[in-house]
Amino acid sequence: MLNTSALLTDRYELTMLQAARHSGTANRNCVFEVFTRHLPAGRRYGVVAGTARLLEHLKDFRFDQPTLDWLASEKVVDSATIDWLANYKFTGNISGYREGEIFFAHSPVLTVEATFAEAVLLETLILSIFNFDSSVASAASRMVTAANGRFVAEMGGRRVNEHAAVAAARAAYVAGFDATSNLEAGRSWGLPTMGTAAHAFTLLHDTEEQAFKAQLDTFGEQTTLLVDTFDIEAAVRKAIELAPNLGAVRIDSGDLGIEVNRVRKLLDSLGAKLTKITVTNDLDEYAIAALAAAPVDSYGVGTSVATGSGSPTAGFVYKLVSFEAADGSWKSVAKKSAMKANIGGRKHAVRRIDAKGIATAEVIGSEISPDTDANDRDLLVELVVDGVVKTEYTGATGTEMAREHHKQVKAELPAQGLRLMRGDAAIATEFV
Repeated sequence: MLNTSALLTDRYELTMLQAARHSGTANRNCVFEVFTRHLPAGRRYGVVAGTARLLEHLKDFRFDQPTLDWLASEKVVDSATIDWLANYKFTGNISGYREGEIFFAHSPVLTVEATFAEAVLLETLILSIFNFDSSVASAASRMVTAANGRFVAEMGGRRVNEHAAVAAARAAYVAGFDATSNLEAGRSWGLPTMGTAAHAFTLLHDTEEQAFKAQLDTFGEQTTLLVDTFDIEAAVRKAIELAPNLGAVRIDSGDLGIEVNRVRKLLDSLGAKLTKITVTNDLDEYAIAALAAAPVDSYGVGTSVATGSGSPTAGFVYKLVSFEAADGSWKSVAKKSAMKANIGGRKHAVRRIDAKGIATAEVIGSEISPDTDANDRDLLVELVVDGVVKTEYTGATGTEMAREHHKQVKAELPAQGLRLMRGDAAIATEFV
């Protein structure tokens, strides 16, 4: 267990710090922004996720003595820089899009205002959190759309590392998933958890009937029985024989569209019309959409959601866009590299909303605030003020706030913006 998050970073953040201290620029007040140059191919919008995790890590971003000793032994930076790190505490300001917010290419989803020395150290931490969590949330939101109101559970913990599993479960929940199989995500973030049994439990017993009886005796008739270990029809018949009021059956293999219809008809013929059907088996948003007409009651999604459904990173970058010169004036700066250019200056962003409550554009101003009317929404909120974290955005409360916010802003998108097929962004981005 880490006592500090300070080394969740790249070496060059510290070497830049040392060099900037040497050149006398370390204490220049700066503005850094997090944005993506483009959405993943085929995506019409992205979902901001990871804000609460960043704020939690920021509180622990300190260089304790064992960390400083290690940096010295590895000669990462000189002794003067180590002495400076010993007293490090972020004292600047961070603003950004609320967690759960919709974003597009060039959206300034996070703005960090601090000295170069304080701000540069946060780059890797910020990007590692936001790139992963937003990737998962963006995929999860599409899956929730495809499910069209049906229950969706996150079950991807076995497909990523143990820490990413917790982050993925939380990000999926922010985007609208109903539960997770990951218990640490439940404990840490207040997420609903679910789960019953795998094929191993059935295979452990001498017969499938014995396995079903053991589960029913333990958890009651409202449990979910896994019915595809051997023969689905025989398993369903035995399950209903043992539990006429069975809560649900789960199917984890085969052609799900065909199997679900067969099982629904069989359940109904056996008088188990209230027994639900849940499906798993390598689902993604397209597979879920393909089952829209099938009598599925709930979905369990694993690999695809935990890995961003083909887009494992949101593509966020962390760029210096402005700094305070020696004379007190602010200077806008930007990269001009081919295919990697960006717009300098501190950004202000507004979601343009029409009279019907539908988003029509994202308007971004550099060093100026876009004109707004009563329907429009400012997108940036304060997250950290003078080094103090806004705690309402953290913990289980912050997670529920983010989930509700995503539900609200997703409802603002025009219908075509929710389509799974490739196409333009859900709304246009305008620069002023």
